[in-house]
Amino acid sequence: MEISAQLVKQLREMTDAGMMDCKKALVEVGGDIEKAVEFLREKGLSKAAKKADRVAAEGAISVKVASDFKNAVMLEINSETDFVAKNDGFVSLVEKSTELVQSHKIQSVEELNTASVDGETFDAYLKGQIAKIGENIVVRRVANVTVDGNNIVNGYVHSNGRVGVIIAMSFKNQSNSQKIVELARNLCMHAAAMKPQYLSYKQIDADFIAKEKVALIAELEKENEELKRLGKPLHKIPTYVSQSELTSEVLAQAEENLKADLKAQGKPEAIWDKILPGQMERFIADNTLIDQRMTLLGQFYVMDDKKTIAQVLESMSKELGDEIQITEYIRFELGEGIEKEVVDFAQEVMAQL
Repeated sequence: MEISAQLVKQLREMTDAGMMDCKKALVEVGGDIEKAVEFLREKGLSKAAKKADRVAAEGAISVKVASDFKNAVMLEINSETDFVAKNDGFVSLVEKSTELVQSHKIQSVEELNTASVDGETFDAYLKGQIAKIGENIVVRRVANVTVDGNNIVNGYVHSNGRVGVIIAMSFKNQSNSQKIVELARNLCMHAAAMKPQYLSYKQIDADFIAKEKVALIAELEKENEELKRLGKPLHKIPTYVSQSELTSEVLAQAEENLKADLKAQGKPEAIWDKILPGQMERFIADNTLIDQRMTLLGQFYVMDDKKTIAQVLESMSKELGDEIQITEYIRFELGEGIEKEVVDFAQEVMAQL
């Protein structure tokens, strides 16, 4: 079938793959662009262009944490341009909206729209602000987390106002609360930078992991072609990609294989128990690459890159004689999922003329 240059261009923008690869993919799938994206991913040819490159929404992410760390709220409020996002009127609107959500314990945009502010509904108030500021403004998302007892919640918004995170944590010993507050703040900063989409591998659908596994292995094999050409060490191609695949049987077999290797190397059996834990950690790290990319608990901590977040929690629990867990994780990135309208500047000028 005939594949238009516009369709090839669109696929290239979505995947960063080469032009001929894009054309071939479209021919293979009969011009279906979604199937073409998947085809390129499975062949390791898609660079999976960052969402941020396709996002046009401006505005701000706002986070407000109660002084007792028992409540935290987060909002995404979009404007059309970055210029308006820095406008004093817009900044004031964001602050007032955030305070309203926290003080009225609002859980959704729908609830916010019917809340009372300055003697009118928030919806009417927002329309008035839009008229004053002169640009469309939308409250897109609201998160409101409240905890009690031996739980705290903390939050962080990056200095550019484009990324915000809320993390709630539980513990047993009340005397540790301040340390848990500080840890939660640091974990929020980690999540803002490292972009985990989920808290744990347990939240990821098995079918999704299976599809990502195919794409990941293809990606690594493609990179190995270039590394081999450059004479550099190759990526190890994993057998597994997530903790969800590492059943007790898989781990037991891995340990048996490692013992066989130690025996073949002539290592005394008396010292195996000192070597095996580190080797098993390495096996798990090599076979949980999807978790490391996509889950908070599976990522290596930016402040201690020898440990995953899960290991940091375990280590700190032992150190403090406590049981520390993350109970809730929410991350907002400004405009994520909103497609950008790409405008050719020359064509826009000609249209104006």
